[in-house]
Amino acid sequence: MTDTTSAMPYRVLARKYRPASFAGLIGQEALVRTLTNAIETGRLAHAFVLTGVRGVGKTTTARIIARALNCVGPDGTGGPTITPCGVCEHCRAIAEDRHVDVLEMDAASRTGVNDIRELIDGVRYRPTSARFKVYIIDEVHMLSTAAFNALLKTLEEPPEHVKFIFATTEIRKIPVTVLSRCQRFDLRRVDMDVLQAHFTGIAEKEGATIDPSALALICRAADGSVRDGLSLLDQAIAHGAGVVSEQQVRDMLGLADRARVFDLFEAVMKGDIRAALGQLADQYAVGADPAVILQDMLELTHWLTRLKLAPDLAEAAGVSETERVRGGALAKGLSMATLTRAWQMLLKGLGEVRGAPSPLQAAEMVLVRLAYAADLPSPAEAIEQLRTPPNGGGGGRAPSGGPSGGAHAMAGLPSGGAPSGGAPVMMATGGGGSTVMRAVSQATPDAIPAPANNGADPNLPETLEALVALLSERREGVLSAALSSAVHLVHYEVGRIEFRPEPAAPADLATRLSRLLGDWSGRPWLVSLSREPGQPTLREQVLEREIKRKQDAASHPLVQAVLSTFPGATIEAVRDLVVADTADLTEPEAMNGEDE
Repeated sequence: MTDTTSAMPYRVLARKYRPASFAGLIGQEALVRTLTNAIETGRLAHAFVLTGVRGVGKTTTARIIARALNCVGPDGTGGPTITPCGVCEHCRAIAEDRHVDVLEMDAASRTGVNDIRELIDGVRYRPTSARFKVYIIDEVHMLSTAAFNALLKTLEEPPEHVKFIFATTEIRKIPVTVLSRCQRFDLRRVDMDVLQAHFTGIAEKEGATIDPSALALICRAADGSVRDGLSLLDQAIAHGAGVVSEQQVRDMLGLADRARVFDLFEAVMKGDIRAALGQLADQYAVGADPAVILQDMLELTHWLTRLKLAPDLAEAAGVSETERVRGGALAKGLSMATLTRAWQMLLKGLGEVRGAPSPLQAAEMVLVRLAYAADLPSPAEAIEQLRTPPNGGGGGRAPSGGPSGGAHAMAGLPSGGAPSGGAPVMMATGGGGSTVMRAVSQATPDAIPAPANNGADPNLPETLEALVALLSERREGVLSAALSSAVHLVHYEVGRIEFRPEPAAPADLATRLSRLLGDWSGRPWLVSLSREPGQPTLREQVLEREIKRKQDAASHPLVQAVLSTFPGATIEAVRDLVVADTADLTEPEAMNGEDE
C-alpha cells in the first residue's frame, strides 16, 4: 500500500498510471501499429482525429503523439520516434503540461470563432524550441459551426511545422469537411480480459489484495473504459483498506449477488410472484439499485438465450459454476419464445424504472407483468389446444395458467350451450398500452367446402383463380400478380378470357397470356380486352371478404363485450378453425392473453 504518511500528495490511480508511451497504451494495437509505421517511414499526417468512448485514452494518446514527434533523445540528437525517451527536455515538459509549443485547448469551454482565430494567429509562427508546434483540441465536437469554418483553410494547408490532434467522443457531430482533412483513429473499448490483467498488475504494485471475481465486477462496470475502471479500483482499495472481496465490490457498486439474480429469475419464471417481490425487496434493502437488478436479469436472459442456442458456451473459460450449472438447467427448461418475451418485457421495463418517480415500485410492476406472462401459451399452442380437445371433451379448453389461476383470462364464451355457427373465439394480445384482438371463427368440417375435383385437365384452368395459381406454380410471377390485382374479369371459359385491365397492368398482358396458355394446353386460347366494368379484381374480392368476416365477428355478443372491456382494441384477423366435433364447443373457455 502507498505510504499515507509521506509528504507527497496522493495521486489517484487514473493519473498515476497514465501511459507515457505507446508501450503502455493497452487495447489499441491497430492505432499503435499505424503510427509506428507512419513515424518510421516519415509519412506523418498534418492532422489527426481520435475518437472513442470516455476513458479509452484519447487525450493520453494525443500527448504521446506530441512527445513522439518532438523527442530528441537523451543526447539531444534524436528524431521522431515511436518510443519517446521520457528524459529529454521536450518529453518532460510535455508530460508536465508546460511545453510552450504544445498547446492543449478544451473546446467545451472555448467554443467560439474568436477562440479559433486566436489559435490560428499563432500557427504562422515557428516553434520556440520543439520540432513541431502541436495543437491538441479536446472535445472538438463542441466547437461552433463558425469556429469549424474558420479552421478549415488552415487545417487543409497548415505550415509544415504544425500538427493538429483532435479528440472527441461524438465523431458524428464533426463536419465532414473537417473529417476529410484529418487522419482518423477509432480507439476501441478495452476487452474485459485485457482490463483485468492490467488492473491485476496495478493492484500488485499498490500492495492491494483483490479477489479475481471482484476485479471481474470492476472490469464489467468499467464497460471498456480504462479511466473508469481505475477510478473504481481506487475506490475499492480504499473501501476495503487494501483487501477487496467480491461482496465488498457488490456493496460498493450496488450490485446483486449472481446467485440471487438466478433465484429472482427462477421465481419469476415459475410465476411465484410473492417470492420474487420478497427477493427484490431484500436486494433493495442491502443497497441494490432496482435498475441494476433489471439489468442483471437482462444480462442473464441474454446468457440463457445464447446457452440455449450454443450449449458448448457453458464450457468456455471464465464461465462461473453458477452460470454453467444453473444456467444450463434454466436454458433447457425455458423455450425460446419465453426467453425472447422476457427480454422484450425487461428491456421495456428498464426504461420505465429509469423514468419512474419510484424505481422500486416500477421494478415490482415489471416483475408482476413478467411473472403473469411467464406461463402463457403462444398463439400456436393456444390454437392447438382448441383444435385438440383434452380427453375428447370439454370444448378445447385453454389452460387457466398464471400465478393466480386464471388471472390471464381475457374473455369467456357463455356456458350452457354451443355458440351459433361461425362464433369467434377471441385471443387478446397486449403490448405498449394497446390491445389487439384476434378473432378465430370456429367451423365444423361440414361447413368447410371441399375443393372442386371434376376430373378436368389440370392444364385447362376453369376459373381465374385457378389460372392465377397455375401461373404462380409455373413461376410466372409478373403475370400472376397482374391478374390478381390489375384485371377486372368480364368473361371466363376454357379457351376464351375477356377482361378490362387497369393502367398498372402490362401492355402485352393479353398477348403473353394467350401464348403461354396455348403452349401449356396444346390448344388455342383467345384472350381479349374489354371496356365493360367487369368484376372486382381478385385482390379486391379477398379484401371485401376479409372486411365482411371482421364485421360478422364484430357483431357477435362476445366480441362486443371484449371490445367494450378493452377500449382501443381492434380485430386484427379472422381465421377458420376446424374442430373435430361440434359437441366439443358446448363449454368453451376463454384463452389466456399473451403479453407481447
